[in-house]
Amino acid sequence: MKMKTTEIGRLGETEVCRRLEQLGYSIVKRNFCIRGGEIDIIAQNAEYLAFVEVKTRKPGSLTSGFDDVTVKKQARLIQAAAMWCAEHPTQLQPRFDIACVEMQGTHVLSVDYLENAFDATGSDFIF
Repeated sequence: MKMKTTEIGRLGETEVCRRLEQLGYSIVKRNFCIRGGEIDIIAQNAEYLAFVEVKTRKPGSLTSGFDDVTVKKQARLIQAAAMWCAEHPTQLQPRFDIACVEMQGTHVLSVDYLENAFDATGSDFIF
């Protein structure tokens, strides 16, 4: 039975959560949604509040998960993060990360993680 794209994406997100926890992060929220945007993972450690976009791909995909986080997608993530921070004030430094997970079926082949992949410079939102 073929897995749905959303199920494969959730498996990728679960793997990224597991790895973040191994690095000392606490998972604050998964799949935080606002109108027009969603943040896959919100995680924190003693210094950062990481807003993580997860892209899950099959081996040999034509596009990179990193390339799929366009300027438009970044703007939606920044807007959602600003909403989160307005509702949940924190002294932690916000950071935008991207995780690219390569999977064959339900088996994780690799995870590439880019910290501070982009920032809110030039946006109308204040953190």
